[in-house]
Amino acid sequence: MEVVAGCYEQVLFGFAVHPEPEADGHREQRWAPVADFTHHAHTASLSAVAVNSRFVVTGSKDETIHIYDMKKKVDHGALMHHNGTITCLKFHGNRHLISGAEDGLICVWDVRRWECLKAIRAHKGHVTFLSIHPSGKLALSVGTDKTLRTWNLVEGRSAFIKNIKQNAHIVEWSPKGEKYVVVILNRIDVYQLDTASVSGTITNARRVSSVAFLSESVLAVAGDEEVVRFFDCDSLTCLSEFKAHENRVKDMFSFETPEHRVLVTASSDGFIKMWKLKQDKKASPSLLCEINTNARLTCLGVWLDRRTDTKESPPVAAEPAPVSKEQSRRNKEESAHAVQEEEKQPKSDAEKCSLTGDGNKPTRGNSLASAKKRKTVEMSEKKRKKKKI
Repeated sequence: MEVVAGCYEQVLFGFAVHPEPEADGHREQRWAPVADFTHHAHTASLSAVAVNSRFVVTGSKDETIHIYDMKKKVDHGALMHHNGTITCLKFHGNRHLISGAEDGLICVWDVRRWECLKAIRAHKGHVTFLSIHPSGKLALSVGTDKTLRTWNLVEGRSAFIKNIKQNAHIVEWSPKGEKYVVVILNRIDVYQLDTASVSGTITNARRVSSVAFLSESVLAVAGDEEVVRFFDCDSLTCLSEFKAHENRVKDMFSFETPEHRVLVTASSDGFIKMWKLKQDKKASPSLLCEINTNARLTCLGVWLDRRTDTKESPPVAAEPAPVSKEQSRRNKEESAHAVQEEEKQPKSDAEKCSLTGDGNKPTRGNSLASAKKRKTVEMSEKKRKKKKI
């Protein structure tokens, strides 16, 4: 496995982590981190990171998304579709990436060709966070227009808009997708999917900076402080808390190994720490390892090399091609016009975008850039016919 973290200093760090051999049966298990790579692709601080089985993508205040190939350990190119700070990045499997930014757009990307399949004018203000349902059929987004929006990803359209009267900065689905949380400052509202209404509210001591579900009902909460707390989303009580860092915790990531669940935390103090969680969440976790990056960390991810997981992996013939600078520049120039055209015209079946395979499969011809090219060709043909007449 590999821990990746972005920072204010415009760098993406990569650290390979391996379990240390146990000297005796009484010593707590420890993991050994080894510096693997640094990626200097951005010209401003990193604001978001996402990981799938092949790639790490990073978003930045420089308005670009950079792609790093974890198998080959090389830069894979950049996506320049947004006109604002990239605020959130989420993979769904190995075929789709969804990005949100301060330009109010949510973009759906085909990871095999690195094309923008759809650009949605999602919020009137910034898109501050988004989360994809485990089924891949729904997504939630929050923005600075004080709304919580539900998206039908099968049809590529808005399904529901809820006015929450305040600017939320985090939204997150539970592992099974039966509930989700919406974070506003230090308040965490717990929603049930079947009713789409608030079932309870958790109040943290400080403004919340990150949340991570440890199970369907247990939520890890980090804020502008050194402490991480575990809350029960059903009883709304704090199960336990522990001091994780010497400064505020900026981001968290949780994953499961065959032996136990692991929580990874990144802090402004420059440290990344990996914690082994106990079955009883009232017990404090034990430290597996810590990494000092000497940087002001902003975002965090974990790359798990699942060599045997080929269910959603593209075939060898569909090896993702690197993104050229010319391709990225052309996509960005065409995006503004394409979004305007989309807003004017009703959605046809051919324009629907599915992350599950339930809708019509997007093809190269369905991309926003290609749509504009077709219109340009059609207009040219009409002009030629008029001249002949």
